[in-house]
Amino acid sequence: MRMLALTAWTDILESLRARWFVVYTLVFGGLVVLLFVLGLTESRVMGFTGLSRLMLTYIQLSMAILPIFVLITTVRSLAGDREAGVFEYLLSFPVPLAAWYWGKLLGRFVVVFTPVFLAMVLAIAWGALRGAAIPWGLFAYYTGLLVALAWCFLGIGILISSLARSVDVAQGAAFLVWLLLLLFLDLILLGALIQEQLPPEQAVAIALVNPMQVFRTGTMLLFDPQLVMLGPAAYLILDTFGRVGYMVFALAYPVAFGTLAALVGYRVFRRGDLV
Repeated sequence: MRMLALTAWTDILESLRARWFVVYTLVFGGLVVLLFVLGLTESRVMGFTGLSRLMLTYIQLSMAILPIFVLITTVRSLAGDREAGVFEYLLSFPVPLAAWYWGKLLGRFVVVFTPVFLAMVLAIAWGALRGAAIPWGLFAYYTGLLVALAWCFLGIGILISSLARSVDVAQGAAFLVWLLLLLFLDLILLGALIQEQLPPEQAVAIALVNPMQVFRTGTMLLFDPQLVMLGPAAYLILDTFGRVGYMVFALAYPVAFGTLAALVGYRVFRRGDLV
């Protein structure tokens, strides 16, 4: 555990010195400031006002921005060390392979999640100073969703980094994965499934394999409990999971997906090093 903590701390310090972290922090901090400037805390949409409205918008923007930032930065971790020629040197230190691998993953999680979380805390603090009602339930659930989303794509990113032999290949693969998941959220996937005339149950099951779709649907549940925006697919989802059941699933599935990807990446990493 001590080696794990030291490796995580080393990765955190390395990330804090990187330019991408500055840009990453400014993006999410700037999003909150921009939403305040646009007056979203004063608007009303579907009965949501104040901080609830701001957090709904923020979580939707995070779904588009967070995955690609996490992927592009994480895939450089192992692939970058390998390409720079310091991979064997780093692994020669008296640190277990498991501690080194999982320490880098945990350190990167702290780095990528902290700016996102602090931006939400900033919104809560600013709203409290202005006397706005604080939606603690919404804040807690959306924090959990962001943890799940960040961990999911960290697992995918570390898997790609374990497989790739260069930074260029790793970043290209990361962008391709993000693009495929984004494109298959609704339009292309549903069009293909309708053309193939699959049963509705199979179509919804295939759609929910995509962790971004699970995350997106989970964010809808708090302001659209009947999932009206999803159309007929909402009946299948709510009948199968129930509202509370799907909220739990939206938290658990991305975490499980990311953990599985990280475990596969560790197996590839360990085999490659031993061979």
